[in-house]
Amino acid sequence: MGKVMPLEGNNAVAEAMRQINPDVVAAYPITPSTEIVQTFAKFHANGQVDTNFVAVESEHSAMSACTAAAVAGGRVMNATSSQGLALMWEILFITASLRQPVVLSVANRALSGNINIHCDHSDGMGARDCGWIQLYGENAQEAYDNCIQAIAIAEREDVRLPTMNCFDGFLVSHAYELVEVEEDAAVKDWVGPYKAVRPLLDVKNPYTVGPLDLWDYYFEHKRNQIEAYVAAKEAIIEEGKRFGKVFGREYGLMECVDLEDAELAIVALGSTAGMVKDTVSELREAGKKVGLLKLRSFRPFPDAEIAAALKNCKAVAILDRAASYGAAAGPLYAEVTSALYAHKAEVPCVNMIYGLGGREVQPEQLVDIYKALEDVKSSGQPAQPVRFVGIRE
Repeated sequence: MGKVMPLEGNNAVAEAMRQINPDVVAAYPITPSTEIVQTFAKFHANGQVDTNFVAVESEHSAMSACTAAAVAGGRVMNATSSQGLALMWEILFITASLRQPVVLSVANRALSGNINIHCDHSDGMGARDCGWIQLYGENAQEAYDNCIQAIAIAEREDVRLPTMNCFDGFLVSHAYELVEVEEDAAVKDWVGPYKAVRPLLDVKNPYTVGPLDLWDYYFEHKRNQIEAYVAAKEAIIEEGKRFGKVFGREYGLMECVDLEDAELAIVALGSTAGMVKDTVSELREAGKKVGLLKLRSFRPFPDAEIAAALKNCKAVAILDRAASYGAAAGPLYAEVTSALYAHKAEVPCVNMIYGLGGREVQPEQLVDIYKALEDVKSSGQPAQPVRFVGIRE
């Protein structure tokens, strides 16, 4: 039996890392993820883990060291936010291309400039095409659970992709919640020992890492990398079920709340989904047919599953906590509407961009979004496809 503990999201993730006891953590601090590696460093100093903890001089160096350690044959974890993730950018692609299952927890934060330390999804969305799996959690419990599952998903031989465990900066990272922390032995057994694939330290079987890869083979290597996401989708589903059988909390690619008969639906990522659940509950009591699709897996993107879940809705609002500059709409909207079009689900959609730089979203604003969807449902087309929630115009 595990125990229920009051933990911030950051400490919940650090607790999961302690239980996983990775071979290497190479990290550089940045708000709001600092507390993860700070807490883990205490575990290391107290002898609670036998991890090789490497303090480096930048996030670029941190991810470089993590990638090298993974290539050498170690189980590797890290944490960062915002500009830290941006500084890792160059190496993120290399980690993924080398198919190294590094797990990186990301406390999502706005990107500069101007300087802003609060939550939005600009950092995660900016890294969405780096070749990593991206899981988004709603609260501290999911940040803890996703951290553990990320190891199992990333390390499967049919996947072998690095994985981001994303959760909202400050809103989750620094908020105390009651978290069910499982027994150390149970987590250790569930994760299992690490099985390195072709470790570079196996000196009896030497090979070259990172060779020149031009027009003759680069394309095929990228195609193989894309194919790994097919296996990753199944891995997320299977590991989520396996986690549920052992610990009682099952996960999938997404969570559907009252979507069976919903006419109006919101699609959301992260902690905002929790507020939307309360709004759905209140509006349901008032007789409104409303629902929520909370997306957990952004990469791989479950296009067919999303289209199937939303196909009977009369109007859908897609909430983006990030902007895609120069694009017609936010990144989540673009992905969801593309999925609906590809799978012939003709549902009118509106994009609601909100919460940039930590701007609060209020429950009454979510009610207003459902009211706006009534108009979209009536007209069959949004008069204003992209809207900005809670902004001074």
